[in-house]
Amino acid sequence: MLPDAVLQLIRMALSEDLGPGDVTASCFVPQNRSASADIVAREHGILAGTETAAAVFRGLDPLISVTSHLTDGAPLSRGTKVISLSGPARSILSAERTALNFLQRLSGIATQTRRAVDAIAHTPTRILDTRKTTPGWRWLEKAAVRAGGGTNHRSGLYDMVMVKDNHLMSAGNPAELKAGIARAKSLHPSIRIEIEADTPEQVAQFLQLEGVNIILLDNMDNDTVARCVSMAKGSGIQLEASGGITLERLPSLAATGVDFISSGALTHSVKALDLGLDFAPHA
Repeated sequence: MLPDAVLQLIRMALSEDLGPGDVTASCFVPQNRSASADIVAREHGILAGTETAAAVFRGLDPLISVTSHLTDGAPLSRGTKVISLSGPARSILSAERTALNFLQRLSGIATQTRRAVDAIAHTPTRILDTRKTTPGWRWLEKAAVRAGGGTNHRSGLYDMVMVKDNHLMSAGNPAELKAGIARAKSLHPSIRIEIEADTPEQVAQFLQLEGVNIILLDNMDNDTVARCVSMAKGSGIQLEASGGITLERLPSLAATGVDFISSGALTHSVKALDLGLDFAPHA
């Protein structure tokens, strides 16, 4: 089941595209014409967004029959049939682009995530996403990361504490930082607390703080990350590397023993996967 926020997004996307009506379909396609069509992969990748694409067609016209052949996370090859459709030809045509926009972008995220996950599959390090998502699409894009085998970081500002460099500047001094951690644990006993470090010296400081669960190693090179991993050994505090993450760097970075690697590029710099809708010849 898709959350209400996603269903609202689908309605908005359809309204944006349709406006007062599809003038091409209404002028060139007979009103009573029925059709069958398939959504097909044009390249290799990982599938995501099938429920959303199906909801687009059904949301525009309940008379459209939608059959999904694969579930999210399935590998795709050129020519793989993803979804089959039958029903009013006008409605299928009118929903086509909106459905493909969702399906292509989300499959692109899943594909990019799978490449990252595969690059470090020989290590225990996990790939995390970030909050660098398309506004309004976060639930969908984080679901696509999961479909690609990645792990979701916090969903928003409400479900995890992340003390970044600007928070540290605002906190003023170590005593205020400790007080903030204590307040967070008092108000939200089960919440996880992560704090960002720019240097090994900060890591050493933060390892002494009670209540910290994760330390974010921001824009550190591999040798520095390895040094921090050694420092944190036996502390029970996990380490996350972030900044300057590329697919080529992932294996060597994971080899340092860091627990997590987070990458905003999984969602903010993705290439849409090429999928298309093909109509069956009219009888």
